[in-house]
Amino acid sequence: MSDGAARVPAGVTRRGRALRLGVARDTAATRHLVTFLVVTVATVLVTRFLLAASGYPQVGGGDLHVAHVVWGGLGMALAVVVLLSFVGPALRSLGAVVGGVGFGLFVDEIGKFVTADNDYFYQPTAALIYATVVVLVLVVEALHGRRRHHPAEYLAVATDRAVAGVAGGFTDDARDEARTLAARGRGEPAAAEVSALVEAVPRDDVDVPDPVRALVRRASAWFAAALGRPWAAAVVVVLVLGTALGSLFAGVRVLTGGIDVPTWVGAGIVVGVAGTVACVVAGVVVARGGSPEDHRAGAVWVRRGVLVSLLLTQLLVFRALQWVGVAGLAVDLLVLSALGAALGGDDDRRARSRTTPRTGRAAPR
Repeated sequence: MSDGAARVPAGVTRRGRALRLGVARDTAATRHLVTFLVVTVATVLVTRFLLAASGYPQVGGGDLHVAHVVWGGLGMALAVVVLLSFVGPALRSLGAVVGGVGFGLFVDEIGKFVTADNDYFYQPTAALIYATVVVLVLVVEALHGRRRHHPAEYLAVATDRAVAGVAGGFTDDARDEARTLAARGRGEPAAAEVSALVEAVPRDDVDVPDPVRALVRRASAWFAAALGRPWAAAVVVVLVLGTALGSLFAGVRVLTGGIDVPTWVGAGIVVGVAGTVACVVAGVVVARGGSPEDHRAGAVWVRRGVLVSLLLTQLLVFRALQWVGVAGLAVDLLVLSALGAALGGDDDRRARSRTTPRTGRAAPR
């Protein structure tokens, strides 16, 4: 073994290839990516509404038409410039919002990209946009939802947070957050040095405003509190099954010829509804055990049912009903967010019990 290899700590050599290359996942990545996707969908819906309300005006006049895909490309470019220009986490929420607006304006014109006559009103456009977002959701899930963070990743994120502190100081909340992250990286090479850096950062009361993060925290707290109510489980089940029932009506209309789309769309909707109902029934049965573990397992099953609806049923409903399917999508996203907040809070409580950081606060999700 060479001298250089011998100097590599054993803890580093046992890490995966991505970590060895310095590729560490941000613990706040899911929040930023969800912000990007939500802003993307909102931009598409607002754009469609404004264009319909204004009679689909042509920007430019004559033979010149400046399509909004141009503004979308400029928005995405601006987001890349922002994210590549600054170190630390301060402007990531801004980059997610600007990038989401840009991508929403871009993907809204997908009908022009896939048709020979550049047809903005191509009938499957809503389903194509929805499918694009679904693929991105699956990518996010594959990157951040399947594997727990390695302790070295927590340590890397603590260092990333300290970057902002070195430049502008730490508020009390920011220091507590960095301490918790560093505590989760305890035992890794350089953990003591990172903890010392976190403590050495000067205190400052001024922080970069982050309305997205504040909104997510308030919404998560509200969802977690609401799901703690005795009636919450029943409301969640009713919402999910009600959405499934509405989707089933759409599927039956397709199968009976009431909606002019291929019959396989209706069959797929019915299959998706059956999958969702099966998951919800399994969740109710499991949760009847009464213990906290049973309630958690039941919530996981209901969440699976919502994911079936989002990834299959609603995609086909959009194909059948186009933009009318937004109502079912909104309900599914609301329930998924609520269950995510509840399960995420439970994960944080378990992590706190394992690490027992000095402040007792959990790292942000």
